[in-house]
Amino acid sequence: MMRSLWSAASGMVAQQTNVDTIANNLANVNTTGYKTEKAEFKSLLYQTVQTRTTTANGEQKPIPAQVGLGTRTASITSMFKQGAFFASESPTAFAIDGDGFFAVRGTDGETYYTKNGDLRLVIGGEGIVLTNNEGYPVLDTEGNPVTFPEDIVSSRLVATDDGKFSLREADNSLTDLNVQIGLWQFNNPSGLTKMAGGIFAVSDASGPAINEATGNVRPSGIKQGYLEGSNVQVADEMVNLIVAQRAYEMNSKAIQASDEMLGQANQLKR
Repeated sequence: MMRSLWSAASGMVAQQTNVDTIANNLANVNTTGYKTEKAEFKSLLYQTVQTRTTTANGEQKPIPAQVGLGTRTASITSMFKQGAFFASESPTAFAIDGDGFFAVRGTDGETYYTKNGDLRLVIGGEGIVLTNNEGYPVLDTEGNPVTFPEDIVSSRLVATDDGKFSLREADNSLTDLNVQIGLWQFNNPSGLTKMAGGIFAVSDASGPAINEATGNVRPSGIKQGYLEGSNVQVADEMVNLIVAQRAYEMNSKAIQASDEMLGQANQLKR
């Protein structure tokens, strides 16, 4: 009887993690560049009650009798499906059309990656620097911070689909600034380590970052004046939430039933 108690308890813990994941998805439904997460589960060890040869008359049985010992969370996987594009009035708003990531330089000197293209222009020591909303410099195709001259006017910046910047002159002509924003891809983006602020770090599971400018990958496009919204589907998450809640309730009922059966067994001598 104790097996049912622990198995049901493991189910409640797993479904609580599932609800936590769904709640985080719903909380980030309006977060720019957010990728929905999905909790995945796996069964625990099985206990053999009877082997294939255990019968009353000694004859062989075709299959053994095994009892499962519950479940646990196997992983929480990010789904990198493209989110919807939303128009933005900011000249430094960029949406990535494809599998690419922007690269940013963290305060620790390490390189991190993001899908959030809501960028800013910040006055730095070497000119005007393009940063994300956390103030991390965005990197170009060579891995250096994207910088512009100090007299640049943000409203006159023009970015092509491949991320090259130009300056629109008074006569409506374009002057090449010789700056190209970098985009990177990964063999397994779901293996990236998730961090706060929509930032991802490279891990052994994700593999190294592949520079689109030099790697043998299908290049992504950049859409100026747009932002990639969250790919969370509210209707799907609400259905998943109901399913997780019902599974949690059923596991709690199994614990209650096991407890009542144990209580009845303890009352047999009375």
